[in-house]
Amino acid sequence: MTRKFDCFIIFAEMRTGSNFLESNLDQFTGLICYGEAFNPYFMVSPKTKKLFGVTTAARDKNPMDLIEAIKKGTDGLPGFRFFHDHDPRVFEMLIDDPRCAKVVLTRNHVESYVSRKIAWETDQWQLNDVHDVIKKQATFHGWEFERLFYRMKNFQLQIKDRLQRSGQTAFYVDYEDAQDIGVINGLARFLGESGEITEFAGKFKKQNPETLAEKVVNFDKLEETIAAIDFFDLHKIPNFEPSRPAAVTSYVMSDAAGLVFMPVKGGPMDRVTDWLGRMGATDEGFTQKTLRQWKRQHKGHRSFTVLRHPVARLHAVFCKHLVNHGEDTYWDIKHALRESYGVELPEAEPGDAWTLAAHKAAFAQFVDFVDRNLKGQTGIRVDAGWASQSAVLQGFAGFSLPDHVLREDQLAEGLAGILGEKGMTEAVPQIAAAEPDTPYTLAEIYDDEIEGKIRKLYQRDYMMFGFRPWGR
Repeated sequence: MTRKFDCFIIFAEMRTGSNFLESNLDQFTGLICYGEAFNPYFMVSPKTKKLFGVTTAARDKNPMDLIEAIKKGTDGLPGFRFFHDHDPRVFEMLIDDPRCAKVVLTRNHVESYVSRKIAWETDQWQLNDVHDVIKKQATFHGWEFERLFYRMKNFQLQIKDRLQRSGQTAFYVDYEDAQDIGVINGLARFLGESGEITEFAGKFKKQNPETLAEKVVNFDKLEETIAAIDFFDLHKIPNFEPSRPAAVTSYVMSDAAGLVFMPVKGGPMDRVTDWLGRMGATDEGFTQKTLRQWKRQHKGHRSFTVLRHPVARLHAVFCKHLVNHGEDTYWDIKHALRESYGVELPEAEPGDAWTLAAHKAAFAQFVDFVDRNLKGQTGIRVDAGWASQSAVLQGFAGFSLPDHVLREDQLAEGLAGILGEKGMTEAVPQIAAAEPDTPYTLAEIYDDEIEGKIRKLYQRDYMMFGFRPWGR
């Protein structure tokens, strides 16, 4: 019989019923499970020294040797259980492989945690005879549960993401589903088996069938912790911005200082570049390859970026690229904003006719445009000048994160701190003061309404970087 798969992997966790599931799959003549074959502390079981001639040491050196040995040595479809803390190399080897069937076993995280705590208390990790059960209550530790919950949730999201990107699907089984023999037979068919089982293996028994309130000493603490966890991401900030690559060609390097400035467009780029230049010659226009070479040649280098308050940044971009005329003007975008998006920008160089009221009204209209633009509701590209700073920093991560993230309002202190790390404390130039925006400064138009609109627009930046209202 030609099979669709060469092997299968059961993504599970401790106390999710994986032993029970495995024991039932083993009843099918063409399915053979090898337990926790890639547990970092043992192979299949603590007593197993070799599996198909592969020792634990050999497995740890090259896990693919064991995977291939299992495939070749099994008369049927081999599989094993894999937890979030098992050998990550195995995950990378198999997650994108369509010839490896994926089974995802889940369980209520609270039930799983409490079951684990009871097992630790009783040292009874599986039950073959209900008369041998040891009864104890668990003590719930909120911090411990939260840490484990988010670790497992992230692993499940990682599985889902990789399967989606590689065009695969998995067979999902919940702890309760595994108690349904029809579901087990359905899983077997998914794995290529034509036969069915009529009863469970009976090897393992449920250890703690009581309610959570009966199994936990401090049930009130459990309720308090669970209430504080946002299971459904109710407070998640939607993000529809396109991902941004690292703009390495815009980075500025100083050989004399051994510094790499990774600018965020719309921030104090000119001030920082000027400061670097007064320390010695600067260079830019690097590629990822040439920047790597520069870093190898400059031992002890430091890289940094500078964040600007979202309100100040958006107003600076508005003035520089859309109101004033010059080499930095976005002519095409300016025309489109005037004609299609209701932003009443000046046609010519702003003069006496461009009043403070007109400037403030146009800026508010521009803020509304940027809001729609970042949500993917316009036909205009998301410019780096008004992309969220969190998205820009995520783009940096595609190549290399900066060593330091400075704030514009503490720029002098931040730069001095970086130079102090490098032992450069003498004859350090002062950074120039910021030039006010023209034709009108932010202070002339700023009010609570502008702050509120931009806070809503960049709520991810405000949350991630802790921005306060501008000027406070």
